[in-house]
Amino acid sequence: MSRGKSLDDGSADRSIRLRIPRVGRFKLQGPEGRQYNRAMLGPNSRAAFVGAGNMTEALIAGLLHANRTLPSQLTASDIDHRRCDLLRDRYRVAATQKNREAVMGADVVVLAVEPQVLDEVLEEIAPSVRNTALVVSVAAGYPIRRVARYLAALPLSHIVRAMPNTPSRIRAGVTAWAAADSLTPEHTALVTALFESVGPTVRVKESALDAVTGLSGSGPAYVYVLIEALADGGVKMGLPRDTAQVLAAQTVAGAARLLLESGEHPGVLKDRVASPGGTTIAGLHALERGRFRATLVSAVEAATKRATELGISG
Repeated sequence: MSRGKSLDDGSADRSIRLRIPRVGRFKLQGPEGRQYNRAMLGPNSRAAFVGAGNMTEALIAGLLHANRTLPSQLTASDIDHRRCDLLRDRYRVAATQKNREAVMGADVVVLAVEPQVLDEVLEEIAPSVRNTALVVSVAAGYPIRRVARYLAALPLSHIVRAMPNTPSRIRAGVTAWAAADSLTPEHTALVTALFESVGPTVRVKESALDAVTGLSGSGPAYVYVLIEALADGGVKMGLPRDTAQVLAAQTVAGAARLLLESGEHPGVLKDRVASPGGTTIAGLHALERGRFRATLVSAVEAATKRATELGISG
């Protein structure tokens, strides 16, 4: 049994189609108006999650909330019996401390452990993974070809690498994923159904996944700093802390939603707020003096480079 920790966290060309679910009073919609609650697995199929950390819990919760599978079709494994107990009690899924037991006979295997222990985990489970299974790794920096070396009986086209982010916990995440061009339509639908249960998805080249890590993987942290700084500004100008934080957070959430739903360029939306000689243009000028844009670009660049440094060679 691997002693590795579960993965708790959550990578493009002009053909990218971002799948953005509609929100509101109605059921969430997938692309082309298909219902979000369409099944991911057939009645006799099963999915296994190796690692029972926060990302596994988010995916299980998302799948069950969207009615895409039944608890009886899901199994999770983890060295930490407390995580197994939690998933078993909270979601009524099967949970075990034995990885090989979890993946045996599974149609979909999700690898959600730290990349540092994935070699060990793959070596352990390889004899039990079906050669027809779809294997999805959410371990940062771990390339598809390295997974394939351990799962030699599995076609390369059956292996997917994905990068979801932490807002997946509340089904507001975004996932970038990569696979061989020969991934079948059936497996493409499985991957899409799995990750659309926690937010929109985008398919990218595997070489782009480090940049995705630097942007959407690390991006929530940048946004939290932005919200905190906006709230601090409100407090400096006399607002109560709790009021300032609510105003800052909802402003960011609302602005992002308007951008996604309108489909307009952020610069166009910005210009609509900034009237000539007004308050907003004064604030924007202060941001430019502080190199706000350049700093954010540098943050994404630095995180991407670090992801590449931490990445495990294929």
